[in-house]
Amino acid sequence: MERLQKVMAEAGVASRRASEKLIASGHVQVNGKTVTEMGIKVSEHDEVIVDGVLLHREAHVYYLLNKPRSVITSAHDDKGRRTVVDILKEEGIEERVYPVGRLDYDTTGILMLTNDGDLANRLMHPKFEVEKTYIAKVRGIINNNDLKQLRVGVKVNGRLTKKAKTRLIETDQRKKTSLVKLTIHEGRYHQVKLMFDAVHHPVIKLHRETYGPLDLHGLQSGEFRELKPDEVKLLKKMSK
Repeated sequence: MERLQKVMAEAGVASRRASEKLIASGHVQVNGKTVTEMGIKVSEHDEVIVDGVLLHREAHVYYLLNKPRSVITSAHDDKGRRTVVDILKEEGIEERVYPVGRLDYDTTGILMLTNDGDLANRLMHPKFEVEKTYIAKVRGIINNNDLKQLRVGVKVNGRLTKKAKTRLIETDQRKKTSLVKLTIHEGRYHQVKLMFDAVHHPVIKLHRETYGPLDLHGLQSGEFRELKPDEVKLLKKMSK
């Protein structure tokens, strides 16, 4: 038996808090009866209906994708562009999965997809501070002062970013570019690109190398794999 709002979150209806609001406002029925109070528990045998739609409780699946360029981080795209979910569908994955967080259209790298809405919402919540490491090719020869600014925080849309880790990998004096490793635990919109903009080194290419304890070992661009049980267990433990 699990709390109704948790079951709804895990099914991808909404976050737990948003699910609680749906329950309180009379949008949810359990076994044909509208429920509005919190604390109700349901089993796999109970019928849950949200706004007239039967809740399907699929077995949870977890995939790790090495996202290629020119792919949308979304379950679908109104403009008909290829999405990360399309990549899985093309290989016969039938479960309704969606990405945890997002990567820009032109950003490559590690991305998790799942139908476990509860875990996805917890991993994306700022309080859990999941570390993400990026490799950025930027314009100009970046110096120690620039790297220090990135480490202590720069202003992005009027707010100071949290402390980060930086390492200069290499510079190309002829092309006037730098390759930098940056580790952050925030997830603001376009954050990495805006951080480098703030120190006057616009991003040319961006690749996300790690997400929490996960990395892309053995995965070529466009390839994916299922997470191992111990990886899922670790993600759940770190997000509690």
